Amino acid sequence: MNVVAIIPARGGSKGVPKKNLQKICGKPLIYWSIMQARASNFVNSVWVSSDDDEILSCAVSFGAKTITRPLNISNDTASSESAWLHSLKHIRSTENSVDLILGMQATSPIRAKFDIDNAIESFCVNELDSLFTANSIKDFHIWKKNKVSFEADNYNFKNRKPRQKMEEKFLENGSFYLFKPEILEKEHNRLGGKIGCYVMEAYQMPQIDNFEDIKLCETIMLGYGLT
Repeated sequence: MNVVAIIPARGGSKGVPKKNLQKICGKPLIYWSIMQARASNFVNSVWVSSDDDEILSCAVSFGAKTITRPLNISNDTASSESAWLHSLKHIRSTENSVDLILGMQATSPIRAKFDIDNAIESFCVNELDSLFTANSIKDFHIWKKNKVSFEADNYNFKNRKPRQKMEEKFLENGSFYLFKPEILEKEHNRLGGKIGCYVMEAYQMPQIDNFEDIKLCETIMLGYGLT
């Protein structure tokens, strides 16, 4: 089975300029996804799709293959799906076939060394078509704001249940996805068919959207020995 990892990494970022090149524990952010994918026992090749020459050069230095992402699918509104579809076409032109895509989000660097392989094993054992990563939120009480006040969204605050009796729910954390190429092409979506979930630890939930997240992710990665 030919498993390819594809990491979309745009050059433009308003919240954190040059986000994919920001140093996290002494290494560019893009480094962590590349090296985690390369460490997998099942991933055959790692690709970075970007419109930014500096990111592409950086990716090559860490052993990834690169795909130049067209500008028309590199703006703020462009989806990861557009990058994955473009990348899939490019990879097929250089390799015989692609059986499974590991779609990684570079802004989620907190992954244990076994996460990717365990997720791929689960994908195959359960004969899935797609899979997302998530965190369990069994004991979360979620509220939403209406026009004049706040109201409970996922529980009845007048009949508050012990956490042991609350229904377990799963928060998609965006760390990575697994999907068959035909699902991506048919649905133009990373998820479809028989969908599975790989549950990650609570400490792996943060992703980098602003400068404060950089320090948080660094602290977690150092604390859990993920560097």
